[in-house]
Amino acid sequence: MAKQLRVALEIGPKGKKVVAVAPDWPGLERGAKTGEAALERLQSYLPRYAQVAKLAGMDAEFATLSTLDVVEHYPGMSSTDFWSISFACSSIDKQDLSSEALERELTLMQACWAFFDDVRGRVSADMRKGPRGGGRDRDHIVGHTIRAEQQWAEKVGVYTLQSAILNDESLQAHRDAYYSAIRAFHAEGKMARTWPLRYLIRHTAFHTLDHAWEMEDKDLTAGVR
Repeated sequence: MAKQLRVALEIGPKGKKVVAVAPDWPGLERGAKTGEAALERLQSYLPRYAQVAKLAGMDAEFATLSTLDVVEHYPGMSSTDFWSISFACSSIDKQDLSSEALERELTLMQACWAFFDDVRGRVSADMRKGPRGGGRDRDHIVGHTIRAEQQWAEKVGVYTLQSAILNDESLQAHRDAYYSAIRAFHAEGKMARTWPLRYLIRHTAFHTLDHAWEMEDKDLTAGVR
C-alpha cells in the first residue's frame, strides 16, 4: 500500500532558502529558494536515496512512499539562508526516540557511510570543475567530509585525531566509536551538547550523502553523468 513521506520545511529567517527534510530517513534533505522548489527537489532525489535504503535493508519500505506530506514548518538560521542546508532542529528532532527507532536511524546512517565509501572508490580522482575552474577534487571532498564528522563526534565524547584516520580500518574504528557513543548517550538520556541525537544523526547522514552525490555528479569517469 502506498504511503506518504513525512517532510518538515525549514525556512530561513530572511526567506531566501527553504530546506525540505524527511525526518524518518536520515540524510534525505534538499534545499531551494522556495518551499515548493525544495519539495520538488527532494522528490527528484528519491531514486538516489533508494540506493541507501537498499543498503540498509529498507528498500521495500522506502518503495511504498509515493507522495510527500508536509507535517511541519519551522524557523531556520542565517546559515539556512546562506547554505540552503538545514542548521536548525524541528520539533520532530526534539521528540523522545525509542531504542528501536534509534537503531533504525543508526542503520540508515551506516548505510550512508557505506554508500559514500562505494562512491569514493569508483569515481575519478579529478572532479569536473565549475565554469570558472573552481571546485575540489575527490580526495579534498573526502577529507572535508570526514573532518567535519570528527568535529560532530566530539559532541558525544569521541575524539579522533585527524591524522589518525589514514586508512579504511582506522576510519571504521572511528565510525564504530561514533555510533556506539550515540547509543550510550541515548541510554543515559543525554543530548549531543546542544544537539538532539536525532539531529546529530540526520546532519551526519546528510553531509555524508550530500558529498557522495557531489562526487557522483562531478565524476569524470567515462560513461557517467
